[in-house]
Amino acid sequence: MNERQSLRRVLGRTDVIALAIGTMIGWGWIMLAGNWVSQAGLIGAIGAFVTGAAFCLLVGVTYAELTAALPIAGGEMVFAYRALGYKFSWFASWTVALAYLGVAAWEGIAIATAIDYIIPLPNFVTLWSVSGDPVSLPWAVVGAFCTLLLSILNHFGARPTAIFQVMATSAIILVGFMFFFGGIAYGDVENIGVFITDKIGYFAVLMIVPSMLIGFDIIPQSAEEMNLPRREIGKVLMASILLGAGWYILMMIGISLSAPEEIRNTTPIPIADCMAYAFGEKGFGDLLILGGICAILTSWNGFMMGATRIIFAMGRARMLPKAFGELHPKYNTPTAAIWLVAIISAGGSLLGKNALLWLVHVSAFEGVLAYLTVSISFLLIRKNEPDLNRPFKTHFGILIGNFVMIGAIIFVCMFIISSPISLQWPYEWMIILLWYMLGVIFTFIAIKKDKVTTPIREILIFGDVYARKEKL
Repeated sequence: MNERQSLRRVLGRTDVIALAIGTMIGWGWIMLAGNWVSQAGLIGAIGAFVTGAAFCLLVGVTYAELTAALPIAGGEMVFAYRALGYKFSWFASWTVALAYLGVAAWEGIAIATAIDYIIPLPNFVTLWSVSGDPVSLPWAVVGAFCTLLLSILNHFGARPTAIFQVMATSAIILVGFMFFFGGIAYGDVENIGVFITDKIGYFAVLMIVPSMLIGFDIIPQSAEEMNLPRREIGKVLMASILLGAGWYILMMIGISLSAPEEIRNTTPIPIADCMAYAFGEKGFGDLLILGGICAILTSWNGFMMGATRIIFAMGRARMLPKAFGELHPKYNTPTAAIWLVAIISAGGSLLGKNALLWLVHVSAFEGVLAYLTVSISFLLIRKNEPDLNRPFKTHFGILIGNFVMIGAIIFVCMFIISSPISLQWPYEWMIILLWYMLGVIFTFIAIKKDKVTTPIREILIFGDVYARKEKL
């Protein structure tokens, strides 16, 4: 216990909601909402999001029950270790870390794209090309610089990070509602076009929903830092999924009304150009981009926080080198984990614009893999620990757990077999392979330096409050 360091409980209800919502509504709605409507039609796209959100709500039920029962940093790592042991826990943890980092890594590309809309960035000094897309030095510098700023913010503690998240999320909501109501006031129903296309378009949108709603699972990562009743943690998690899905649906309605299909399908940044078209002034497009920059920063900040907490938890459990599980003596933040995430996130800015789609696909795939491991963990903990204190206990838990497990398996298969969203070689599969190779290297270093027995690891993961006495 003397070697186990714990995070401080400094996050209130508003902080947690802003953390989850700000993480979910990143840059994707600005770039992709028009594409979703074109693929499936407005009603088809809304139907796909409702279906995907319903699945994520069921996933959220399993997360909510487990998080309220075991409010410890690490989320999926904690649940999988409790149910399946060390190896599955390592796999689940490292998988979740890539799901978060996949998004964080392309935020540098996204923010450079957003800034370029308002103030064109010069394209001098081409560093290299990736899949035919040149990577220029100014774009890479913007991404790296913003990574540094967010890393410094995270270094100074969860409380300053949460304050920033609340302020930036409020700005996003203000701009987003302006766009939505502007579409209603100044748009036209004739702009909507086809309401429903076909089942291929529907499933293409459906398969991307988990990657758009990933972010609610930041809550289990930071549960140890929440100053909330345990039951409230589960309620906030469920509410965040509903709010996130509602946001995407409102943005799809707004873009459908704001401008004709040829505008929203041919412009570089669809929602910004549609807002400028609807209001008849480019300045409104610039205003939306400012909201989009806030969205990038909140999503980036949230995923950085989630990734650092899962890596910290793995370090504390000695699944990774001990340094990752140590906290700054003054700010109580996982310094080594923060700077590892910063390095990888900054590296995403060097991959060019084409990397955005690769990293979205990788994050979505890793996310549903995490959902699969959590659903299995949920079912096994229900079976093996019926007397575990569950402040947030769902009815029909076994039925829901089995449904989520089957749904996650279907999603995983769709990413592997030939389909419109299947992972592509070499880039997407190479990102995954390199990530797991890095994890194996870190683990071998940890094993060589620290010989940890099962009772010690039990205490390191769960602490003396939640550790199973029979394992000590």
